[in-house]
Amino acid sequence: MPKSSHKKNKEDLYKPSNLLEDLATNDDKHPTKLERKIYEKELAKLHIELVKMQYWVKQVGYRLIIVFEGRDAAGKGGTIKRITEPLNPRGCQVIALGTPSDHQKTQWYFQRYVEHFPSAGEIIIFDRSWYNRAGVERVMGFCSEAQTQEFLQSCPEFERMLVRAGIVLIKYWFSVSDEEQEIRFQSRIDDPTRRWKLSPMDLESRRRWVEFSKAKDEMFAHTNIPEAPWFTVAADDKRRARLNCIHHLLSKIPYEDMTPEAIKLPPRKSGGKYQRPPINEQFFVPEIY
Repeated sequence: MPKSSHKKNKEDLYKPSNLLEDLATNDDKHPTKLERKIYEKELAKLHIELVKMQYWVKQVGYRLIIVFEGRDAAGKGGTIKRITEPLNPRGCQVIALGTPSDHQKTQWYFQRYVEHFPSAGEIIIFDRSWYNRAGVERVMGFCSEAQTQEFLQSCPEFERMLVRAGIVLIKYWFSVSDEEQEIRFQSRIDDPTRRWKLSPMDLESRRRWVEFSKAKDEMFAHTNIPEAPWFTVAADDKRRARLNCIHHLLSKIPYEDMTPEAIKLPPRKSGGKYQRPPINEQFFVPEIY
């Protein structure tokens, strides 16, 4: 285990590792969009495996944190939705924190995130995370350069501490091309039911595309550590991205099938002399459809 240092820690900088075998070179091919029938068929299979995984996580007391970061409109939210759809929400929670309050701004930076960390048998998904400090906060000027550099130094030590404590930390970066992001932004503008997804901050981040790229590169250089590497998801095709991410996630958890046996539904007991109250004494929702 590398020793921590108050100076710039060379161990924190990216270097090849056996744990990073997933980061195979991308051949830059652009396949056609995955057909819906194939996507839905494969997603159904993966959902079964996710349920098996959650049963195992609960049974053995596993603690899992999954971090989702990436460009705006890269498909993080859609992937998170597909992961959580078949899972028991009591054991899998999505954390999407808003702007910190004045009180939270006086706390240790990681404090408001730690409050949501998993207990035994729980899965916690962060829809954006403490990495805001190295991305949007830095580029938009919401923190000082000194605060950014402190984060880049502290974050690897913080994450190593989590791993030593027995928490499994998996980090995903969703990558989308400039052209595809523009298409998705325009789609949100054209759809009144989805405009809430597009904020002034999103538009400004698009204007500062290069600055965000530089910030992401430096963030990776410091925090792509062997104990908690970054895994990049090519997300120009949403369906492929979702399937690839879920498949990869399952490959990282050493789960076994602990799905309980199907229970036998007992017969309902007779109501005896019980009589339901008259229907005209109840208020019903009008059957419009």
